[in-house]
Amino acid sequence: MSRVWNFSAGPAVLPVEVLQEAADEMLDYKGTGMSVMEMSHRSKAFETIINEAEADLRTLMNIPDNYEVLFLQGGANTQFAMIPMNFMKNRKAGYVITGQWATKAWKEAAIFGEAVELASSKDKTFSYIPDCSDLPITDDMDYVYICENNTIYGTKYKTLPNTKGKDLISDQSSCFLSEPVDVSKYGMIYAGAQKNVGPAGVVICIIRKDLISEDVLPGTPNMLRYKIHSDNGSLYNTPPAYGIYICGKVFKWLLKNGGLEAMKEKNEKKAKLFYDYLDSQDFYKGTVVKEDRSLMNIPFVIGDKELEDKFVAEAKKAGFENLKGHRTVGGMRASIYNAMPYEGVEALVEFMKKFAAENK
Repeated sequence: MSRVWNFSAGPAVLPVEVLQEAADEMLDYKGTGMSVMEMSHRSKAFETIINEAEADLRTLMNIPDNYEVLFLQGGANTQFAMIPMNFMKNRKAGYVITGQWATKAWKEAAIFGEAVELASSKDKTFSYIPDCSDLPITDDMDYVYICENNTIYGTKYKTLPNTKGKDLISDQSSCFLSEPVDVSKYGMIYAGAQKNVGPAGVVICIIRKDLISEDVLPGTPNMLRYKIHSDNGSLYNTPPAYGIYICGKVFKWLLKNGGLEAMKEKNEKKAKLFYDYLDSQDFYKGTVVKEDRSLMNIPFVIGDKELEDKFVAEAKKAGFENLKGHRTVGGMRASIYNAMPYEGVEALVEFMKKFAAENK
């Protein structure tokens, strides 16, 4: 078997060590005689799996005791509705629009109340993060919402918005666990697991406990109430059990490899290699202003669609998968999440050099 270099934006590359452990346990998890896929979510074995996953995540992120950790279903898109249903008490909230996912969340929130566009980078195809130091936040807003790392456009907040005392809610799907985070600066952090943590189907929500209440918008279904899930320890219904099991293994892998400080150092080293090459030549062009570049998602273009299609096709033949840019942007994109080793980025840069030399 030969594994490719997988630069997919998600579902994305997972640590080989984690996949091998899961394969070894596929038919018989720790002497239970069954796979985690087959066991009851009410069993002692799964209770241990989910409890250890939460404990390890709390350790990794240094999550304060006054924050709840929930493992839910529906991915990030369900959170676009769940957040206003649970937190838009005054039917008004502020959104910073920095890409497709922030736009979708903003439009979804507008179904439930007044979703105010506080700032936007749409004017330059979301190639930068707008100034958020003095946003037009009003007293009646319930929260301020951001998408902290933009998977499609490759931007990342380096400084959090000045929310003027309002709770900050952050979609961290594509930067989750890539570097240390001060959880206490947020009212809520959430992330779809399929970028940096595990298989598609799990969303991890970290919510300050005082925000979780029965006071939700009228008509909010039980499945979309954070308090229901909190009261039931993420087991109100059958959870995405196997996905949580893999997430737990990734948490242990991260702890074993030095935690989030070590991961940040590795991610910065990988990104520097890629960006230094982009900046050193003129065949490829990065699409993001330098000060707002993501460590996780790197979009780049040649400026000639025919050549870009050729690049993607030849890269695939050479063992580099999922480099085609998002349909709304075009060009190429390399997602270099935690599990992508330095050697993978190094190999891609060498391929890029060769392709440029042959196609100038």
